[in-house]
Amino acid sequence: MIDLDPLIVDSAVRAALSEDIGRGDVTTLSTIPEQQVCSARVLAKSPGVICGLALAAAAFRILDANVQFERRCDDGYVVDQTPCEIAIVTGNARAILTAERTALNFLQHLSGIATSARRFSQLVDGTSARVVDTRKTLPGMRALQKYAVRTGGAGNHRFGLDDGVLIKDNHIAAAGGIREAVSRARYGASHMLKVEVEAEDLAQVDEAIAAGADIVMLDNMSLEEMRVAVARIAGRAITEASGGIREDTIRAIAETGVDLVSVGTITHSVQAMDISLDFDQRK
Repeated sequence: MIDLDPLIVDSAVRAALSEDIGRGDVTTLSTIPEQQVCSARVLAKSPGVICGLALAAAAFRILDANVQFERRCDDGYVVDQTPCEIAIVTGNARAILTAERTALNFLQHLSGIATSARRFSQLVDGTSARVVDTRKTLPGMRALQKYAVRTGGAGNHRFGLDDGVLIKDNHIAAAGGIREAVSRARYGASHMLKVEVEAEDLAQVDEAIAAGADIVMLDNMSLEEMRVAVARIAGRAITEASGGIREDTIRAIAETGVDLVSVGTITHSVQAMDISLDFDQRK
């Protein structure tokens, strides 16, 4: 698994802290002595996959470099029994209290994504399909969310508009057809990039294959249409199922023989994992 770029971590956490703190944490500044020291435990209170520890640690250390963030596990750790202690934070009480929400927001959200990615991936075990995400991510959070998807054991679709050609319905309409769109993509884009075509029916599948598409996205097709499409393509292109994939439907979709199943809900509709920070004692 590719680690998060430290520059992305630092930039994301600083932006989040700035947004939350504003002109100052008036509650903490008015109630907690400047030199007070504390110790707190970070607890996972629901089962799931931990993700985002580096961001949580950065939130505390950016406010006070002397705050100690002692991990009890690494990203990717699967919590089965709760409550589960995943970190100990020790240091200046003001810094810890002020960074608390930012640290937990990252941990809860990214752990929720990793947990969802793991569930979807487990549901296709034993098939030839792999679960991947989409570009349906929160603005400014894509690198973090896609990292969380990988942490949960699923894969990433293209990161952005610049690392793959994906010809969708509106591209087809504007270009004048699938063959013309693929031809233009082959000429205008780098030869290093794969060309994917979104097909809404079997006729478009045939057009995409005839045009030389590397990947064919089977968009909102029925299970029978997918099975027929996979048989027709017969390994000449990668097949991807997409559109409204849910936990209760993904197994049957994977069993049609598709290579990839792209799931937008992994990132855009994820439920946060229950994680809290609890103070132990005053020091």
